[in-house]
Amino acid sequence: MAIDSGRTRDGYDRPAPIRTSNARRRPSPVRANVRRAPVSPAPAPVSPAPAPGAVRAPELVDPVLAAQVEDAVRGTTPFTRTAATPVRIAAPDMRAGAGRTARHRARWAWEGRYLRTLLVLDFVIGLAAGAVAFEARFSNDVTLYNSRYVLMSLLLPIAFTASLAANRAYEKRHLFVGTDEYQRVLRAGLALTAATVFVAYASEIRIARAWFFVALPLITFGCLLARFLLRKLLHRARKRRGACMRRVVVVGHELAVEAMARQLRRERYHGLKVVGACLPAPGAVADVPVLGAFDEIAAAVRKARADTVLVLSCPELDGHALRRLAWHLERDDIDLIVASTLIDVAGSRTTIRPVDGLPMLHVEHPTLTGARRLVKALVDRAGAVALLVLASPLLAVLALAVRAESAGPVLFRQVRVGKDGHEFVIYKFRTMHIDAEARLAELRHLNEVDGALFKLRNDPRVTRVGRLLRKFSLDELPQLLNVIGGSMSLVGPRPPLPEEVAVYPDDARRRLAVRPGMTGLWQVSGRSDLSWDEAVRLDLQYVENWSLSLDLVILLRTLSAVTRGAGAY
Repeated sequence: MAIDSGRTRDGYDRPAPIRTSNARRRPSPVRANVRRAPVSPAPAPVSPAPAPGAVRAPELVDPVLAAQVEDAVRGTTPFTRTAATPVRIAAPDMRAGAGRTARHRARWAWEGRYLRTLLVLDFVIGLAAGAVAFEARFSNDVTLYNSRYVLMSLLLPIAFTASLAANRAYEKRHLFVGTDEYQRVLRAGLALTAATVFVAYASEIRIARAWFFVALPLITFGCLLARFLLRKLLHRARKRRGACMRRVVVVGHELAVEAMARQLRRERYHGLKVVGACLPAPGAVADVPVLGAFDEIAAAVRKARADTVLVLSCPELDGHALRRLAWHLERDDIDLIVASTLIDVAGSRTTIRPVDGLPMLHVEHPTLTGARRLVKALVDRAGAVALLVLASPLLAVLALAVRAESAGPVLFRQVRVGKDGHEFVIYKFRTMHIDAEARLAELRHLNEVDGALFKLRNDPRVTRVGRLLRKFSLDELPQLLNVIGGSMSLVGPRPPLPEEVAVYPDDARRRLAVRPGMTGLWQVSGRSDLSWDEAVRLDLQYVENWSLSLDLVILLRTLSAVTRGAGAY
């Protein structure tokens, strides 16, 4: 039996008709095509050819093979087909694109609403700042002379929004958490101020100083406050309702994954919700489902409907493996986050510089001395003097309340340890009875916190007025005297007792590299509700990443923390 093959008009192969072997003459191909219908051999079925113009569905190839092919195409490694690299062809998923859109639609929706709200707030605050500046300078009397200031007030929000965009204050990687957003708003305000001065000088245009010195600072600090309040609303929604969260698959070893999941659950304001984990070998993680091994990350992401992969430090995932993983995640628009082994080092201190084609991470030393620290000292003392003057009526009322409730001095003096281990006397409103120190020994066994601290939620030594003062941190207002004297700062680590410093581990002594503060990350993050290790970590984080913008953010967060009164006892 002989089989002839033919080709259709559109260029696709088709099975030829079957002819018996006793045929003596070769019939005309045309007659064979007309008289005999083509019959496909049963053992080797052939897929029907697509119609002209039709698009073939893509085949799903094994991800490992695809990564090896991509490496070979990019010239990184030669590709050799072996028995260990099988090709797996699955049925095409015609809804792959729709699935990816559904997985990301929720995140895109709230991120888009957040960004649009920012734009509206910035524009409205710009209009309000221009109106206030015009009112302060011209009292709403529009004349031929000041009519151009009406136009300038209307153009102010547009110019400031453009400056914010130029300083990348609307990029999503700088929003939602961290201080980068606030720093970029400050830079935008300074840039617009400098540009206005330069243009006015070059064009010899005279600008009313009252309008200028009201409009630009007002719009800058107004946008800072608006963004801070909007972020607080976002963080509250994340903490209370679990809204606006990213679904994360964590990749790493068991203990590291468990620690990261525990930290992200505790700090939900970061917006990362752990929905699964991938381990190098079969294992289990507390409260986190294990979805596979390192070679099953893509399948784990689809299974958990995640939109982010967080890779922890582990030797199994080297540079080549991470690159292949990034290629796989890029197809479905999955974010990739690689956790650094550096602890509490802000991005402003790290830069990536290529060395012989290799990206090297350079870490700058923290700013502990120099001109910036001098500026901080001046800002601290000026701010303390202003706050002391403004709060003097409140201080007088609180002093009378303390004296009226119990006998003893109004101010409580205690020795604390400050910068470089130097001791100083701290001032606070007295919140306990005068025999509090003598009764400490009998209450020591009731301590509710770990480490060197002593905290008791219902301490019997605290007076009724003292409980009110502690709840809203009003007992710490006399520390403004310490700030004026130079032994403390407005923002810094918590001032420790000498007996605490005596049992400090080596890492905790780093807290003494800067002046202690009236408030700090420890206060705005939970105060007495924090564990000893967490309080030390926050203080070290402040020491390593100090900046004026960070101080401003902490001061703003202090207002919210004091108003809530959470963690104060």
